Amino acid sequence: MAPIDGPALAEFMALLDPVNAVADRSPGFVWRLQTDEGNATSIPVLGDERLIVNMSVWESIDRLADFVYRSGDHLAVMRRRREWFERIEVFMALWWVPAGQRPTVGEAEERLEHLRAHGPTAFAFTFRQRFPAPDADRAPELDEALLDCLA
Repeated sequence: MAPIDGPALAEFMALLDPVNAVADRSPGFVWRLQTDEGNATSIPVLGDERLIVNMSVWESIDRLADFVYRSGDHLAVMRRRREWFERIEVFMALWWVPAGQRPTVGEAEERLEHLRAHGPTAFAFTFRQRFPAPDADRAPELDEALLDCLA
């Protein structure tokens, strides 16, 4: 991977703040991991300096899916991700977190590694194979966290 501040990733980095701003305003958005710079590109993940962590909390899987797959700004970047990043087989894990809790990068690493080793389970799953929230018989009080590591 090219340096995050190098010319190869300049276009991606220029799109990052505007797409994050769309996420911040999207229905169902609760929180996203960021530093003082407004993104999480400087936060180490999985001991690999080539990876970028993108982690957010949403009110529901459907709200998250709307942003990821139906938001024009985000979808445009997703469609071009191969221009900037190498393909990773399993790069995203979803899981339920209690309302008000903020997941950590360490927790995200654990969930992603679990998904890679065991496939989708209630501990870590994907959009394609979802698991219901614990206490799904109650009104939804749980948030969803997303780890999206792009290499």
